[in-house]
Amino acid sequence: MIAILNYRAGNLTSVKRALDHEGIPCRITDDAQTLAQSQGIIFPGVGAAGSAMNNLRETGLDNTLKDLISMGKPMLGICLGCQIILDKSMENSATTLSILEGSCLRFDNELIDEHGDPINIPHMGWNSVNLVQECELFRDVPQEAEFYFVHSYYPTPRKDLVIGLTNYGLDFCSVFGRPGLWAMQFHPEKSGRPGLKILNNFYRYCRTT
Repeated sequence: MIAILNYRAGNLTSVKRALDHEGIPCRITDDAQTLAQSQGIIFPGVGAAGSAMNNLRETGLDNTLKDLISMGKPMLGICLGCQIILDKSMENSATTLSILEGSCLRFDNELIDEHGDPINIPHMGWNSVNLVQECELFRDVPQEAEFYFVHSYYPTPRKDLVIGLTNYGLDFCSVFGRPGLWAMQFHPEKSGRPGLKILNNFYRYCRTT
């Protein structure tokens, strides 16, 4: 069973619908024991870094996550869940979870696109991911696949953690992590067949570890 972390952020039900569609057993939960007994955790979310961190600290889920990851529990961070596993975020000047090294920055209003026009913030819509190192979550995902993004901030993890880059005014990190602990800025649950394949690959990893 995959546990979908419930910390009062948005987008939990869309992740569950995607997993249900693929026949992947899952449960939305904030219960520490259920999280510990799961085969893996998806840490999704839409919202602001400051309020998300407040919710995690109030419920004790911040320490629960750190403990489970230190024991090898597989986890996939999505969007806000991707950003706040780093050390800090420009959004709300938030101190975040420090599970992996790095910070989260806001797109600069001065950035321009490939046509020389100012980019729109938030970055919203479909875009590609250029893998700079192999990642088993992208097994059998076509190189030309595009994924759905909605965000104004982007992760800047430690360089060796960067897995994939996406261009939007600049090349930013859109996938990072290490085996068993991955994070992606886009929404696989809203990205059609390529995104569903990523979720299936995560579940396969969880079942075999």
